[in-house]
Amino acid sequence: MSQAPVHETPVHAPEIKASHDTIGAAFEDFMGAFEAFKDTNDRRLREVESKLTEDVVTRDKMERINRAMDDQKRALDQLLLKKARPAIGGREAVGDVEHKTAFEAYVRHGDETGLREVESKSFSVGKDGGFLVPAQMDTEIGRMLTAISPIRSLATVRQVSGSVLKKPVAANGLKANWVGETDKRPETDTPNFVELSFPTMELYAMPAATVALLDDAAVDIESWIASEVDIAFAQQEGTAFVSGDGVNKPKGFLAEPQVADSGWAWGSLGTLASGAATGFKAADPSDVLVDLIYSLKAGYRQNARFVMNRRTQGEIRKFKDRDGNYLWQPPAAAGQAASLMGFGVVEAEDMPSIGQGTVPLAFGDFRAGYLVVDRTGVRILRDPYSNKPYVQFYVTKRVGGGVQNFEAIKLLKMAA
Repeated sequence: MSQAPVHETPVHAPEIKASHDTIGAAFEDFMGAFEAFKDTNDRRLREVESKLTEDVVTRDKMERINRAMDDQKRALDQLLLKKARPAIGGREAVGDVEHKTAFEAYVRHGDETGLREVESKSFSVGKDGGFLVPAQMDTEIGRMLTAISPIRSLATVRQVSGSVLKKPVAANGLKANWVGETDKRPETDTPNFVELSFPTMELYAMPAATVALLDDAAVDIESWIASEVDIAFAQQEGTAFVSGDGVNKPKGFLAEPQVADSGWAWGSLGTLASGAATGFKAADPSDVLVDLIYSLKAGYRQNARFVMNRRTQGEIRKFKDRDGNYLWQPPAAAGQAASLMGFGVVEAEDMPSIGQGTVPLAFGDFRAGYLVVDRTGVRILRDPYSNKPYVQFYVTKRVGGGVQNFEAIKLLKMAA
């Protein structure tokens, strides 16, 4: 079979734009980079087929475009995040207005009187110290956490008023039988219940402001604090939900015991081997992705997502099926997720990269499999003394998390 000509002239990756005027322009840049990536990778594969080796120039160009795609996607994500963060405001109930006024007096001037009265009326005085932030600000922080924190956006989220959520689970599943209308109802097999415990741990951030900033009436102080803490909270949550050890933080799904999926039992997550000790096998590397998909029960598979970091995604972008179609597909529109073999791809930078013995990829129904527990209320404590001339704000929330269904998540491990 004749081969397409291979050009040896130097080539360059498309220029990475430092900024974009609109989300639409950023998305067009990303899609253009993907087309360039496909063309360059196809050329690399033709070179391998014709010369049994890849041209260094072509390979380097492909890797530059791959990195450019990651940079452009990161820029697009930042634009979408800014668009998703509206100013805090709008119509408020009388009690909310009172709380907001008292909160502003406390944050700007250290006057606690109004907040103490508000919390006394609502019986919401806590033992953790500080004062509850207004309801709209609390809601906005929670909404932004969902937008930024990848696992939170997939998981089931429960709010509790106490310090721990205990959940009984039937490890071997609930039993049911068919009976006629007048038949006796024999007892079903007794389910094996286990109690899962999800304690909430304190997560804090300490933004600081100058007195001049606090005295400036034009500054929306609630929006400023929310914007300071939401990314800091989301970054810490993102790490904990993936790999947290459960000590003073939520327990990540990668911290659970892992066993080969063929010997899976409740209380551990099943793993499949990639076929090579340090990565994917050279021949038909995507076969293991098919195995990973079908290792999950059909009931979980319909809502499943792939979870990986950008570097792993960059490697998987190269995979093609036997008809030459790329398995990874870009998002259909700005704000949507890329897909892999028809399933959504969620970027979680806290996932390990491809390497010997690592687990860089998870696949599952995280809404069924992982539980995030939020204790109601974000609290704030003003500190004008510890770091003069700045005023620090000790902002805390309590959050827990862990696997609630060990059947619903499968892992891919780099192993032969």
